[in-house]
Amino acid sequence: MNPNPFDALGLPTRRDLTDEQVRAAWHTVAAATHPDRSDGGDPARFAAASAAYAEIRTPWARSEAYADHAEQADDEEQDTSPLPPVPGETLPPPVPPWQPLMALAQFPARVRRGRPLRLLIRGVIAAGVCLAVLHLIPGTAAAPADVGGVIVWFVLTGRRDLAPPPER
Repeated sequence: MNPNPFDALGLPTRRDLTDEQVRAAWHTVAAATHPDRSDGGDPARFAAASAAYAEIRTPWARSEAYADHAEQADDEEQDTSPLPPVPGETLPPPVPPWQPLMALAQFPARVRRGRPLRLLIRGVIAAGVCLAVLHLIPGTAAAPADVGGVIVWFVLTGRRDLAPPPER
């Protein structure tokens, strides 16, 4: 693959590019290099751009590709100064690394201020269904899927019984 998929699409090496920016760059390169063009296009560049688009078409994939590129840049001791923002876009503030832990610390208070009895009833129902599934169909391939489904049901429906998180 291309060592820097952002270069293959003519994009700046940034993890915060939008899906629309990546898609527009892909369409521009594809229209100019497609092998079905009357002039024959540029199949090698089209293939490289196709692989690059497949590599960075989602936000998660862009973050991964950016991290890989930054790691390579650090290895080569290149300039790692922050990239200028894309004109017209505002970047979200960075999330502190301890913020997910703060949400876990607030969980007991959210349970107490919410509807703890309804949450307890949901938990008992979920545990009972899980035990029934494991008792009725132990060792089958469906058992983990059923238990996982019950857990997902509990998490998604139990959120309504928690108090809203405090404002920051």
